[in-house]
Amino acid sequence: MKSIKNFPNLILILLFSLLAITSCQNDDDGIDNNDPQENIPDTFSEYFGNDISRDFIGSVIDKNHNPIEGATITIGSETATTDSNGVFMINGATVKQRFGYIKAEKTGYIHASRSVVPSNGTNKVTIMMLEATVAGSVTSGTSGTVTATDGSSVSFDGNFIKEDGSTYDGSVDVILHHLDPADDDMPLQMPGMLYAENENGAERMLQTLGMLAVELRGSGGEDLNLAEGSTSEIKVPVDASLMSIAPSTISLWYFDETNGYWKEEGQATLQGNMYVGTVSHFSFWNCDIPAEAITLCVTTTDNNNVPLANMQVSITSATFGTTYGYTNENGEVCGYVPSNESLELNVYSYDVCGDTALHTETVGPFTEDANTVVIVPDNPDVIQETVVGTFNTCDGNAVTNGYVQLSYGNQTFIDAVSNGEFEINLLRCDDNNTFAVEASDYVNLQVTDSISYTFTTPLTDIGTISACNAVTEFIEYTIDDGESTIIFENISANFYAESPNYPGPTIDIFASSNDQGNCFYMYGALNEPDYLGTYDNYSFNGTVGDTGFFIGECLSVADENNDISYNLTALGNVGEYIDINFSGSYEDWDGNAHTINGVVHVLRDN
Repeated sequence: MKSIKNFPNLILILLFSLLAITSCQNDDDGIDNNDPQENIPDTFSEYFGNDISRDFIGSVIDKNHNPIEGATITIGSETATTDSNGVFMINGATVKQRFGYIKAEKTGYIHASRSVVPSNGTNKVTIMMLEATVAGSVTSGTSGTVTATDGSSVSFDGNFIKEDGSTYDGSVDVILHHLDPADDDMPLQMPGMLYAENENGAERMLQTLGMLAVELRGSGGEDLNLAEGSTSEIKVPVDASLMSIAPSTISLWYFDETNGYWKEEGQATLQGNMYVGTVSHFSFWNCDIPAEAITLCVTTTDNNNVPLANMQVSITSATFGTTYGYTNENGEVCGYVPSNESLELNVYSYDVCGDTALHTETVGPFTEDANTVVIVPDNPDVIQETVVGTFNTCDGNAVTNGYVQLSYGNQTFIDAVSNGEFEINLLRCDDNNTFAVEASDYVNLQVTDSISYTFTTPLTDIGTISACNAVTEFIEYTIDDGESTIIFENISANFYAESPNYPGPTIDIFASSNDQGNCFYMYGALNEPDYLGTYDNYSFNGTVGDTGFFIGECLSVADENNDISYNLTALGNVGEYIDINFSGSYEDWDGNAHTINGVVHVLRDN
């Protein structure tokens, strides 16, 4: 099993790789396209089913996995723009039962997209955009060839047209990208998914041996294409690891950027380590082996029938390789898999705790679209966590359109927020119990800082966080599920490695809000370095040298029946952040019972 940490966790479509390929065939080999049992509809879109409404959240990144801000996202008639995190949200998009198409566009990048089999709940996708870097130039009226450093190339006869069909004269910039199946990032870079219409109008899933993306631009930046009747020769390298399985002749498929799937058109022949073919227009071109397919939806649960989100599910075919996907908040992932084959299904935990499958079973063979439920048994080495909280605007109202990002290890989990509440489920290892949360208010275009927390297994309630992007520090707490109190002015935070009033390191934090008339005081008697960790209540009348936190001065918190837990997750240098989250139950000075949870995210003053 290869490491999967290079695959972002937002991908909910099934991604095709070449880990277990043992044979290759043309569409006419082993598959009878005239088989009377294959019912081919009059129009290809009939495969997709009826219109449905689905929610989407996704991430757009560059080749270095950095977020791309300002990309325009289109799903049907709905559009959105990626924010500073490269994230977009589109709710209530109209898609088909078996097909949804997401397009991403931004100046300076070639056209990008992702196609999915929509699942219930929020569909999460990741798109990697490739820069529109010019590989070379040719001139109209003159034949020429542009070759990339890896040997991929395109030859032209010199006849070009504009988008309106008129003849173009002048210099032509050629943007050329070879997409190699041996590259872990290829599934993120390729358009759509490996789903296609063959030359007879039947649906197929594809196994790729290489793709070529070609875009032509005029001197004014306008999109160009080949003139009618003109052709170009393309050469697509085959990775050395795939040469032993590469057939001598392979079908060519081009990506239909309007409809979001591949179409069969022509063939290429293997010459040395290159597939060489002739094409009459440009988009992405793909060298693929097709297979009949069905859609399979897998739902993962634990022994108590609780859905397991953010799980990696792989399906392996002995003939066509392995597909990957990640479950959404309902524990569901859907995608295309080969029909009429027994398939090996594995469930993994994001490689955070190693690459051993948590569960393996055989499913299929399937002859039609199917759903299956997989029960993942308990594993003593992996801990199931649920993180919940409330996400408010800076005015204290529930965020109606936003998202929360939870970072754990090398993974980022995203949960959409529509009513201020969020819940993120994940698995973690027993040797790593800290995480960070950052949230974005999509309506008011405001964000929180990244705040560190410690898991309180199995449920971690981080309380209320607010999107106040103009605020550099804040203290927020909620008592008895009432309205949250946030203080973001007149905050003093001090750390003393040696305190004059306590035999050890201490923290004291004081804050008051002139507008709200609130005050907050927190005192912490800390363990020795590195100081971080979980603390209970500190009593000034307790044992000398005891550790813990005290918040009673402003909030009427008594020492008796005090069950508040404090997590000190960050203690930066002067000018950096101190992060503390706390929650639990207590009695006030009058003996009345209460609950409380809160967050302290303040800059250290000394």
